[in-house]
Amino acid sequence: MVDSDERSDVSRRKFVGLAGVAGVSALAGCGGGGDDTTTDGTTDGTTNGGTSTDTTTTNGGTTRLSWHAGGTGGTYYPLSNECKQIIEESTSYRIQVQSTGASVENVGSLANGSADFALIQNDVAYFAKNGTGIDVFEGNPIENLRGVATLYPETITIVTLADTGITEPADLSGAVINTGDLGSGTQVNAQQILDALGITDYTEQNAGFSTAADQLRNGDIDAAFVVGGWPVGAISDLATTNDLVIVPVAGENQQTVLDAAPFYAADTIPAGTYNGVSQDVPTVSVQAMIATRAELPANTVQSVTAALFDNVDDLTIKSEFISRESAQDGMSIELHEGARAYFEG
Repeated sequence: MVDSDERSDVSRRKFVGLAGVAGVSALAGCGGGGDDTTTDGTTDGTTNGGTSTDTTTTNGGTTRLSWHAGGTGGTYYPLSNECKQIIEESTSYRIQVQSTGASVENVGSLANGSADFALIQNDVAYFAKNGTGIDVFEGNPIENLRGVATLYPETITIVTLADTGITEPADLSGAVINTGDLGSGTQVNAQQILDALGITDYTEQNAGFSTAADQLRNGDIDAAFVVGGWPVGAISDLATTNDLVIVPVAGENQQTVLDAAPFYAADTIPAGTYNGVSQDVPTVSVQAMIATRAELPANTVQSVTAALFDNVDDLTIKSEFISRESAQDGMSIELHEGARAYFEG
């Protein structure tokens, strides 16, 4: 949680290309590099009419819930599908996981009711709920945003290839950098970090994890920011065919970033996480969390939360971090009453 004395220190750099967005709910309709279909190949029906304030009941009486994840090359998407399996095995709910541009887009989907649950970053959650920090939220707080649980550290990884000659953050000056999907939490973090480190002379590209890996491979960009629990699939794939360099955020650089915004924590990418990276790489991280909307019934949120955290041992992705005991660490917004009933019960 950010205390009131620190709020004014958070970077408020403008999003490139978002100045014309009319209201945060419009973010739910922008592509953001994501896929507009659910995992079973059907269009998520809650998006067709614009907004939805209730869950959808199928002909068989099973309640369908929409769960918005992130790009298929990151951690949100596969983890969301593991959550889907656990929830469906433990409850009568049917979960439709949708690939999206991640955090900021997902907030928009919760705001307009086209998502019931979503994975977002804890810093973006705070910005959205309090109407601050990011231009698209400035003066436009998302009143219905509620927390469910925090999950795991989302490591901020600056990736480049050996032939670029980039080995430290200062080398990013003048570079072509993919800062993540427009409006994503990755872009927020990339811009904050570059600002904090005084790197203003760069050309920004915007695309998701998988596309960024292709851009690096093809020489279209010099570096990319990736935010997600390691190992990130797109980075692992890139490392199998290319000489990878993870740019460290260490020492004074790390402290500068930690001082720039209260959401960051020191983190380390262990040696051997990616092929060819033989030493620990210091960096920073935020927290991934599950969010929902206030209109969702308390018993629905409590049932979904219980299904996940009573069966957390069934997870295989980031399972070393996810537990009932740690599920409120770094929670940056008000809990949904259903989640509170579970965790305080």
